[in-house]
Amino acid sequence: MINEEECTLIIPAYNEEKRIDRCLADISSYRGPVIFVCDGDDRTPEIIRSYTDSSVADESGKKYPDITVLSFNERLGKGGGITAGMKAAATEYIGYCDADGATPISEMRRLFSEIESCDCAFGSRWLSASKIEKSQSFSRKLQSRIFNLCVKLILGIPFKDTQCGAKVFKRTAVDALLPRVRSSGFAFDAEILYILYRGGFMIKEVPIIWSEGGDSHVGISDAVNMLINLIKIRLG
Repeated sequence: MINEEECTLIIPAYNEEKRIDRCLADISSYRGPVIFVCDGDDRTPEIIRSYTDSSVADESGKKYPDITVLSFNERLGKGGGITAGMKAAATEYIGYCDADGATPISEMRRLFSEIESCDCAFGSRWLSASKIEKSQSFSRKLQSRIFNLCVKLILGIPFKDTQCGAKVFKRTAVDALLPRVRSSGFAFDAEILYILYRGGFMIKEVPIIWSEGGDSHVGISDAVNMLINLIKIRLG
């Protein structure tokens, strides 16, 4: 049984002031370290710090959740933010999820429990046992399916849903990733799975409970850049 205090959770939070409260409420019971990576220009870091200041301490005086806020003046991108969080994490197990609350903390706990038998476990919306409580729009779902097909064709990895923002890793897998990963944007998820798959690490795709968070930061230009980056990843 993995100790939750040995599981760091990274949450990239780019201009999330309008919906970060939902995320903070959900992680309130989490007992492991949480690293928020803020690289926007709104009040997201201040809201998180205010929440941390008002957190309730346990009998020993330790406050939960154990939150760190990393703030950057320049845009890092999703991949750049997660990479910064991974470099700052000090625990044996490391995971990340989106700030929109699409993946509840209960599901992140379940993913961490899977990591005992693999090097990386990630949530998948496209497995038959997955439960989608609030679905994406038709256009977003189509875009996601097309991108995952491109990932299979270009990178040759067999997974059904590389882009679900819920992944956990053993420290050994993270240490292997960090020197090699180059993507700073939304192709990051596909690249890290490609690196681990080609490196012989054991990867488990897990059914997940998921709900559309709304107000996605992914646009058409991001989708085009993701495809271009897939080709760059494949070419090394």
